Amino acid sequence: MHTFEVWAPVPESVRLHLDGTVHPMHRDEHGWWRAEVDASPGARYGFVVGEDDTVLPDPRSPRQPDGVHGLSQLHRLDPAVWTDSSWTGRQLPGSVVYELHIGTFTEAGTLDAAIEHLDELVELGVGFVELMPVNAFNGTHGWGYDGVLWYAVHEPYGGPDALQRFVDAAHARGLGVVLDVVYNHLGPSGNYLGRFGPYLTGGAGTWGETVNLDGPGSAEVRRYIIDNALRWFRDFHIDALRLDAVHALVDHTATHVLEDLSTETFRLSVHLGRPLTLIAESDLNDPRLITPRSAGGYGLHAQWDDDIHHAVHAAVSGERQGYYGDFGSLDCLARTLQHGFFHAGTYSSFRGRIHGRPLDVRRTPASSLLAYTCTHDQVGNRARGDRPGRYLDHGQLAVKAALVLTSPYTPMLFMGEEWGAGTPFRYFTSHPEPELAAAVVEGRRREFAEHGWDVGDVPDPQDPETFRSSVLNRTERTEPEHARLLACYRDLLALRRARAELTDPWLENLQVDYDEEERWIVVHRGTIRVACNLGADPVTIPVGGVPLMWWDEPVVNRTRSAALIPGHSFAVFEGDIDHHER
Repeated sequence: MHTFEVWAPVPESVRLHLDGTVHPMHRDEHGWWRAEVDASPGARYGFVVGEDDTVLPDPRSPRQPDGVHGLSQLHRLDPAVWTDSSWTGRQLPGSVVYELHIGTFTEAGTLDAAIEHLDELVELGVGFVELMPVNAFNGTHGWGYDGVLWYAVHEPYGGPDALQRFVDAAHARGLGVVLDVVYNHLGPSGNYLGRFGPYLTGGAGTWGETVNLDGPGSAEVRRYIIDNALRWFRDFHIDALRLDAVHALVDHTATHVLEDLSTETFRLSVHLGRPLTLIAESDLNDPRLITPRSAGGYGLHAQWDDDIHHAVHAAVSGERQGYYGDFGSLDCLARTLQHGFFHAGTYSSFRGRIHGRPLDVRRTPASSLLAYTCTHDQVGNRARGDRPGRYLDHGQLAVKAALVLTSPYTPMLFMGEEWGAGTPFRYFTSHPEPELAAAVVEGRRREFAEHGWDVGDVPDPQDPETFRSSVLNRTERTEPEHARLLACYRDLLALRRARAELTDPWLENLQVDYDEEERWIVVHRGTIRVACNLGADPVTIPVGGVPLMWWDEPVVNRTRSAALIPGHSFAVFEGDIDHHER
């Protein structure tokens, strides 16, 4: 016998549809409907809610073999597939994260195909692989942030069994796995949750109706989110979750849902005996997210830090449009590197208000902030989805990499950046509904027009070529200029692993010198000094020591007190700290 259950406090009746036969279900006082019925291991089922005879998928469906509008399928992972019994996990501090999109990481666009390239990531020197969302969404390809069945794995990627194989293969290579999850909204196609219960508020958020986290019936909605997170950790052996856009979680209860998630994640971590990590995506610049619960925070372990990206990108590229408006100076770059947030109770011209709060660098380690030169957002949310390599030379890419990979923060790479991939990463969708497809196209063009982009530069998200053009071209890796950049990334990561100064997470120990006019900056990490020339012309920088690595070879004077750094280049030096200078 199998117990089928679903939380549905709204309808007057719920019936189970199992392999073509309808069975009655019984409701308890909390709004849960249950039925015990004989069922084969792979049985197809759904629920008939109220008077409408439409069969709806299970909100907690473990598998959707025919897509988000089809029947659910009973599914259990095969315990015999796991070979990672000796895996004790990996902590985020001291590691490097590599973000990828399964559909465009390989030509095949599947989890199994991605396994074939895990050894390349080990050779590169990363510690975690971060998957953009793999929850079930409508259509064949998309970014995954419009998922509607959070418990199921997108079938075109290989379904749940393929995710199990991927995680097991990653662990066999010493790689942890981060999974991107979305709890702040649901996609527009296949979202039937409102038929079952008060999952949504009816209020408008950035991406649609907001999730009911604090209204009537919200206890079970919060449970729906937390149980989903625990499922990934427990059943799929996932090591960390990246929580999408937590600033869009509207929760006015005394205990925020993120704090509840932190509490339960720690409980499961203790039981499993391995680290389980929660990483927030937030644009709030609010240290409470990564402050321990014992100190009044939410207890998350880390968050993405867009200020570091903006400071590095604007300084190197010279771009100032949109949210780059307050960034670009070397003073801004230095302050951001030293304090984690640039906007920390300061005026943001992009927002038109005071933004952020200072980070206590004495108590919060820099490893709690993820730093990056690229992400799916920072590339894909450009009008053309063009990567920095399309408008910067490889020396500038190397400078950006040096600033991030030698920083005290937790570095994160976006797939292909390590060789300066020439392929774009565009926003793509495959909505089968014509009205929805048209709305997405129009909305995308309107959004970029408001930000001053030429609408003609915005690819049609629904055009299959928009997706195909975003697939990585791996033959680039062996081309001379791309191979040189790849070697630079490998060397920077190897140096980071070899030298404790570079993983030191305490910002109090970081010093920065710069010259705004001559466009150079030097970051001091103990006896290691990272000297970057952001200008196009060679410049003499007052930094000495023994060169450890570089993009273009520096010329050090005879006393090793200064070095000529070529344009758009960096050099890493080792030398004694001049305590009188410091």
